[in-house]
Amino acid sequence: MVSSDQRRRQLAREKFERQQQRREEARRKTRRLAVIIVSAVAVVAVIGAGAYVSRDGDDTKDSADAAASASPTPSPSESESKAPEPAMKIDKKAKYSMSLKTSQGDIAIAMDAAKTPHTTNSFKALADKGYFDSTKCHRLTTEGIFVLQCGDPKGDGTGGPGYTIPDENLTALGKAGDDGAVTYPAGTVAMANTGQPGTGGSQFFLVYKDTKLPPSYTPFGTMDDAGLKAVKKIAAAGVTGGAADGAPKKAVTVEKATVDKA
Repeated sequence: MVSSDQRRRQLAREKFERQQQRREEARRKTRRLAVIIVSAVAVVAVIGAGAYVSRDGDDTKDSADAAASASPTPSPSESESKAPEPAMKIDKKAKYSMSLKTSQGDIAIAMDAAKTPHTTNSFKALADKGYFDSTKCHRLTTEGIFVLQCGDPKGDGTGGPGYTIPDENLTALGKAGDDGAVTYPAGTVAMANTGQPGTGGSQFFLVYKDTKLPPSYTPFGTMDDAGLKAVKKIAAAGVTGGAADGAPKKAVTVEKATVDKA
C-alpha cells in the first residue's frame, strides 16, 4: 500500500517532469514563431523586389538576383539549437572542481570527469567564456523533491547553450525501485533536462535534501559542506509567494563560475 508521503513524492516528481517538458515545448514554439516571422519578412522582401523589377526594366537582373537571395534564414535560436557541443578538451583522467561564487555564498562542486566527461567538458567550456556569470538560480522546489535549479542565462527555465550533451553516469545511484525512482542524495549536483534522453544543456540542479527522481538526470558532481549549507539556507527561506515550487524568495545570482583542475 502506498503511503501518503510516498504518493506526495510521486506527484512532485511527475510535476517536475511535466514542467521540464512544458519548458522544452515553449522553446520549440518560440523557435517555430521566429521562423514564421523571418519567413514572412523574406516574403515581403521578395514582393518588394518584384515590384522594383516591374518599375525599372533596366535593373531586372540585379533585382531578380536580390529576390533569389532573400530566402528565409534560421533565427538565432534555431541556429543555436543545431550547434555542436564543445570539442573535448579536458583531461578525462584528471579531477575537476566547479566553483560558484553566488550572492548567497560560495559553492564548490567536485566533478566526476572520468564518469561524466561530456558534462564536465561542456561546463568548463561554458564557464571559461563567462556563460554562467550574472545568471540567476531561477527555481527552488521545497516539497516532494528538494532542489535549487540554476544555469539558465534567461532566468526563466527556457534558456540553454544552443546544443545538447549526452546523458552520462545514469547507473551511479543504483537500480530504480518499484516507483521508478532512485535517491539523489543531499549534496548531489545533476543535469536538468526535458524528460527526454540527451536533452541536457546548461541547466543543473543542486540537491539539498535526499530526493527521489527517475535515474534520467546525469549526476556529475558533489557540493562541499559549505555549499550544501548555503543551499539549505536558501531553501529554508522558501519560495516567492509561499508556493512549493518557483523562484527562491532569497534571490540567488551566480556572480562568477569557474571550472579548473582540482
